[in-house]
Amino acid sequence: MKMGIVTGIPGVGKTTVLSKVSEILSSENRKYKIMNYGDYMLNTAISEGFVNNRDEMRKLPLSKQRELQLIAAKKIVEDAEKLGEDGLAFIDTHAVIRTPAGYLPGLPKHVIEILSPQVIFLLESSPEDILDRQKRDKGRIRSDYANINVINETINFARYAAMASAVLVGASVKIVINKEGDPSIAAKEIISSMM
Repeated sequence: MKMGIVTGIPGVGKTTVLSKVSEILSSENRKYKIMNYGDYMLNTAISEGFVNNRDEMRKLPLSKQRELQLIAAKKIVEDAEKLGEDGLAFIDTHAVIRTPAGYLPGLPKHVIEILSPQVIFLLESSPEDILDRQKRDKGRIRSDYANINVINETINFARYAAMASAVLVGASVKIVINKEGDPSIAAKEIISSMM
């Protein structure tokens, strides 16, 4: 099984691009699984009564976020291994999470060493495109990322964090641009990098 981690800041279009990845791989009858790291963390956080929704997780104490990250990483690997040797596993997550205490690595040592991906993808778009996507997405609360300067800062921190995580496991880091209006371009680039 090969594992790729697809990162990007809120509003960059990870979910949309990974939906295209799913369409393409399904049409090719490939064994794959797309797992949302936040879903794994959220299921645990809700069952333990720590949060009511996903956006509240960024505001949890760092120690609690670390605990949830670790539980999620172990479960993701367990689920990915079920794909077998020729399967492709994709994790939808963030390289960094902006919290009131500063930037939290999304893939710290205790997590990246469990996941051990082949590639860490940085899905990026222009800050203006990201702001536009955030405004159109009424189902999420992203006011803590609704500023061009914050978006630029977060993109830079994400790049540093992805490279630091990659060093620990010998993964490659690849920037993929999500062009407005055609997420299939980014999806095809992600798939070809995993082959």
